[in-house]
Amino acid sequence: MKRYFQKINSVKGELNFAGDKSISHRAIFFSSMAEGKSSIENISLSEDVKSTQKIFSQLGVNFINDKNKLIVVGKGKRKFNAPNSFLDCGNSGTTARLLSGLLIAQNFPSELIGDESLSRRPMKRIIEPLTLMGGNIESVNSTLPIKIFPSNSLKAIEYTLPVASAQVKSAILIAGLHLSEKTKVIEKFITRDHTERMLGLPFNESENLKVISSSDKFYPTAKDYFIPGDISSAAFFIVLGLLTKNSELVIKDVSLNPTRTGFLDILKKMNADIKIENEKQSSNEPYGDIIVRSSDLINVSIDSSVIPNIIDEIPILSVAGIFAEGDFEIRNCEELRFKESDRINAICENLKLTGLEVEEFPDGFRVSGKFKNIQGSFNSFNDHRIAMAFSVLSMLIGNECTVEGIECVGISNPNFYEQIEAIIN
Repeated sequence: MKRYFQKINSVKGELNFAGDKSISHRAIFFSSMAEGKSSIENISLSEDVKSTQKIFSQLGVNFINDKNKLIVVGKGKRKFNAPNSFLDCGNSGTTARLLSGLLIAQNFPSELIGDESLSRRPMKRIIEPLTLMGGNIESVNSTLPIKIFPSNSLKAIEYTLPVASAQVKSAILIAGLHLSEKTKVIEKFITRDHTERMLGLPFNESENLKVISSSDKFYPTAKDYFIPGDISSAAFFIVLGLLTKNSELVIKDVSLNPTRTGFLDILKKMNADIKIENEKQSSNEPYGDIIVRSSDLINVSIDSSVIPNIIDEIPILSVAGIFAEGDFEIRNCEELRFKESDRINAICENLKLTGLEVEEFPDGFRVSGKFKNIQGSFNSFNDHRIAMAFSVLSMLIGNECTVEGIECVGISNPNFYEQIEAIIN
């Protein structure tokens, strides 16, 4: 599906976002693992989270929609039902990786599959540590599909993450919840910490290392969750508000987890007028309101240490960068090549269509120069974040730019275009 865009004049209004995708996944996981009834308010509407919910339904968890809450009747430790068929993770890497950590501790076999895009993404990074724990996992190419068999020898491990990955960390910690001895994950680079926050897992930090522990002492119990708005979805609107003249946008009750707000810090260094108000907490997760006003941005150097915490925002951050003063360059983000698309290549190929000078590196890219073509026909590469980033760019350029393949935005924010229509002038 192709969409045409006209140049917009300003952005004004107030937006609320459905729940953060990462937190929503984990709320379903922990509510399903707990015995008894939990509730989840403001859950994500994304297809990825629906994939997680569907799989837990296959495992015997009962879900009841009650007005604006999802009631979850969890099964309890090692009480899931054996599935009758494949467990289809769709496009969701979070579902596949976290579920692997849970399934190695169950007493039945299972097989995880995914769509074409997810089936190309690397799973070796979880297979290796889960196998060290005694998990019985089979995969032909270290990608989906993977088969998981019951294991009688699951054991706690101490594991240093070779890559910055909250999904790998969470898979190991979830497996560790089934053991009396402590499993420890050691991070050299800080990653999203939703799992340890929501479970109340102990951790310590020293000499630039973070060590997180899990054991059956922290196995989840039934509780009520409020999911703050998805800041990764909000990022596209934040940049649109900054780059459009005479604009002011208020985003209500959005996640302010410090491992997720790195792109806000970068934008502020770029001279963005962004303010935070009404800060609160739910399930150890901070959230509040973000106020955004039109700004003249200046490009800054982006330190490699923040890359893991802005990885999903790099497509839209690059849009901010090409309108900012000076060249935009980002490096040390080779992980982008292993997302729903090769995002480094997707960004570069689309930007080249505008006549900008684009230099692609193995681990990033540099953009300079001026627009020479303002009738871009952009490709989403079937990647929701590429589709949304270049929809924003199209609205800023105008002149009936198009984005092909916009239906993929439903992976994270099916309301994206309706929300755009609500705030543009």
